[in-house]
Amino acid sequence: SRDSATQCERSVGPRACARGALRPSHPAGGSARGGVRSPLPRPQLVPRAPFGRRRSGVLAAGAVAWLLLWAAGLVGWLAADFSDARFSSGIRATCSEIILRQEFLKDGFHRDLLIKVKFGESIEDLETCRLLIRHHIPAGLFVDPYELASLREKNITEAVMVSESFNIEAPDYLSKESEVLIYARKDAQCIDCFQAFLPVHYRYHRPHRKDGDTLIVVNNPDLLMYCDQEFPILKCWAQSEVAAPCALRSEEVCRWNSMQYKSILKNLTLQVPVGLIIHTSLVCSVTLLITILCSTLILVAVFKYGHFSL
Repeated sequence: SRDSATQCERSVGPRACARGALRPSHPAGGSARGGVRSPLPRPQLVPRAPFGRRRSGVLAAGAVAWLLLWAAGLVGWLAADFSDARFSSGIRATCSEIILRQEFLKDGFHRDLLIKVKFGESIEDLETCRLLIRHHIPAGLFVDPYELASLREKNITEAVMVSESFNIEAPDYLSKESEVLIYARKDAQCIDCFQAFLPVHYRYHRPHRKDGDTLIVVNNPDLLMYCDQEFPILKCWAQSEVAAPCALRSEEVCRWNSMQYKSILKNLTLQVPVGLIIHTSLVCSVTLLITILCSTLILVAVFKYGHFSL
């Protein structure tokens, strides 16, 4: 009632009176023991995962999914690569070698370099292919560009100089390596062969003190091939691509395949005779004497048999 509430507030205070009013006189599930009121049961809270842990779990699941996808792609790539490797190895197992042979013809200071290329099997499928030989001529030799132009006009060879500012009169110790492109032709005496021809000449060498000979090493050339269509057999020999003119008299540039081959000789070695330093004074004296003698004879013949009209 209202009177009892007013009396409670006067005796213990309004807050304590309100707190006591909220307490039940009997606990849930039974009566009070010993006249002591039992407190209210505290609610049991269910533990809840923090927000950070839930996010890390989502990230972990995504990472696992990406790993599975990556593993599947890796397996597919390895399988494709393995099949390509088996296909390539199968082709190479049935491939034959390209054999290259080069030799010098003639004797003396003016020689002819002959290059022959033989395919190990029939080249009927390679009728649309062209063969180009890129040769690096050492400093001890030279190729006359005017001679090459004359040979091209006579249809004897198809070779062209690539190097610029080339001096054919310079001695060996003032010269540098030159580059020549030779378009090979089919060999009439061999079904599966190509051949190329290049005239070369010795340069003058510096005289030596003791040995009267010097050696010139001619390395193997680069073998290039260009085909109008693709052939599986080219995978046996092709190494890389090189840009070069498509034909001798063409300005168009093609992507030639650099071919792997087997050379009969590792390198060609030429032995060139050179003068000795101890003979310098003797050679100069004899040369000067012969020059004076010949000039005198020419003058005598002119004055004796010549007809002069004033």
